[in-house]
Amino acid sequence: MSPKIFKKHKDVLLTHIKEWIDSQKTYTVRFGVGMLMEHFLDDDFDPLYPELVAKLRSEEYYVNMMIAWYFATALAKQYESILPFIEEKWLDDWTHNKAIQKSLESRRITEEQKLYLKSLKVVR
Repeated sequence: MSPKIFKKHKDVLLTHIKEWIDSQKTYTVRFGVGMLMEHFLDDDFDPLYPELVAKLRSEEYYVNMMIAWYFATALAKQYESILPFIEEKWLDDWTHNKAIQKSLESRRITEEQKLYLKSLKVVR
């Protein structure tokens, strides 16, 4: 779900995204991360946004999958800015490895980048 009005009012959308990410409701958090991924990884990217996502901690599978998806997409779109989050292990181990796995499945990540990302997997 991504109404066209979101693109016209990104400042208001960002305010709501921050509220959604702070929610205690699984699908509200997931939606907030998804909207941040969809609307703020291109021209409107700010390095503070992935920090909001990286600081999330949840026991919920669907939240953690969205965080992983966010970082995999962010690596494809903002590789240099996002790589430190992976190198410095900002995410919990499962989400970290899932973000790398999803990146390895992407056609938007170069083979050289994939090889490096594989070396950053957390081995338990």
